[in-house]
Amino acid sequence: MSYGLRPGGLDSLKDLAEDIYAFGPKSGSDAQTFHDDTLRQLIANNRTVRRPELRKLVPLSDTTIYELERRGEFPKRFYLTPKCVVWPLKDVLDWIEERRRASEDERPENTPVPDVRQRTSRPVRH
Repeated sequence: MSYGLRPGGLDSLKDLAEDIYAFGPKSGSDAQTFHDDTLRQLIANNRTVRRPELRKLVPLSDTTIYELERRGEFPKRFYLTPKCVVWPLKDVLDWIEERRRASEDERPENTPVPDVRQRTSRPVRH
């Protein structure tokens, strides 16, 4: 059975959850908790966020996010459709947690200042 997300993706996740339930507790409140947690976790792991939601989670400008992404320091976005860009929520939350841990250890490096003399538009006057 294929578990890929597509229209009706929640049904696909429920099918996957049913297969996982076969290995968990068979009855009682433990089984219901296990089933609820499994489905909740599957949904959370497959959730994506669009740009407006990302802005609420990560208070950085679009330019900064794109620059971090280009350097491989931020989760990669992907296209759901030619005009719809999303980021995996789990990857974004993991990135936030990683940054939090890194800032507890030491202060993060400043982003390098761009060389304005290399600009092709609005050249710098000497």
